[in-house]
Amino acid sequence: MPRTAFELKLPDHRTSRVVFASPHSSRDYPASFLRSTLLNEHSVRSSEDAFVDQLFDCAPKFGAPLLLAGAPRAFLDLNRGPEELDPALIEGVRRQGHNPRVASGLGVIPRVVSNGRAIYRGKISGAEARRRIDGYWHPYHAELRRQLNETRGAFGQAILIDCHSMPHEAVGQVNTAQRPEIVLGDRFGASAHPEVVDHVEAAFASAGLVVARNTPFAGAYVTQTYGRPSRGIHAIQVEIDRSLYMDERRVVPNARFEAFRSLLQGVIAEVADILRPDQALAAE
Repeated sequence: MPRTAFELKLPDHRTSRVVFASPHSSRDYPASFLRSTLLNEHSVRSSEDAFVDQLFDCAPKFGAPLLLAGAPRAFLDLNRGPEELDPALIEGVRRQGHNPRVASGLGVIPRVVSNGRAIYRGKISGAEARRRIDGYWHPYHAELRRQLNETRGAFGQAILIDCHSMPHEAVGQVNTAQRPEIVLGDRFGASAHPEVVDHVEAAFASAGLVVARNTPFAGAYVTQTYGRPSRGIHAIQVEIDRSLYMDERRVVPNARFEAFRSLLQGVIAEVADILRPDQALAAE
């Protein structure tokens, strides 16, 4: 099993209303899991948000906590609900309505990685599914809730930046003048106040990056569940084009990695400065 459910990196002093989180960047693949999969150690990483944890590791320097997943995405998807169980994968699970994510093999315990490649030779037991959810899903989300509630308690507002990466080909069909390099998902305005999203977009745009909203990614379980602007919690999913910093085929940093990481540090500093104590949302 993965060594830990999550890793939490805290600032010396919490001065930001932002909580950064990366639910898909873990590389801790258990040997027992690798023995059970049809995929090799390289292929199983294809749905991982590789190196996103490193890209955002400076967040505590700017007064914001950074929560990192302990379990890799192919083992357990923390951006799905615990009830999103796949009857085609997990023994004893009955089909309940139509869930497109589950039907495509992308439930809380994924059946496939990118390009629909099967992870397992057969089904896994219901007991194994429960072990993963109880041991990794629930602790991660309990800590995420705690960080958001502590931040809101301290500052009156909390802003979750849910950090992801996307395949370069994912934005190839977006109908805009320029191919987006960053996609911000706010559930089409439901998960964050517009001023907050505007600030995040401006931070990326001022760094010279092309930003789009909600297409092709509007946010999934995390933004849908935690984004409650009326209650003082805003959630934005950030998707970064992997080709900006890594070789997608080999799953290694590319020659631009350090330069992009440095560029992103300025963005993170600006995002962490959202809603300082002397600021308030216009609607409040």
